[in-house]
Amino acid sequence: MALKMHTSLAVHVGDWLKTEIVEPSGLSVKALAQHFGVSRQALSTLLNGHANLSPDMAIRFEKGFGVKADTLLRMQAAYELAQVRAHEDEIQVERLVLAA
Repeated sequence: MALKMHTSLAVHVGDWLKTEIVEPSGLSVKALAQHFGVSRQALSTLLNGHANLSPDMAIRFEKGFGVKADTLLRMQAAYELAQVRAHEDEIQVERLVLAA
């Protein structure tokens, strides 16, 4: 039996990064974006939950803060799946029956 995670437990990785990593560091978004070599807008969009975490940005956080990119990307995938699971009844697909 598979365990189901309630959708309310899935947190956008950008929000988690903002509250658990960026804000406690005391860095501004502008300063961190410059350090990462990305635009302030791209970083802000991620941290505010309006963009998904890319593998490239995950590596930048790993190099900058030591948090594993793999972990961050799994968080992103879990969040995205939870968002779709909340509306999975709207996806109309029948189970395939394959001939043996």
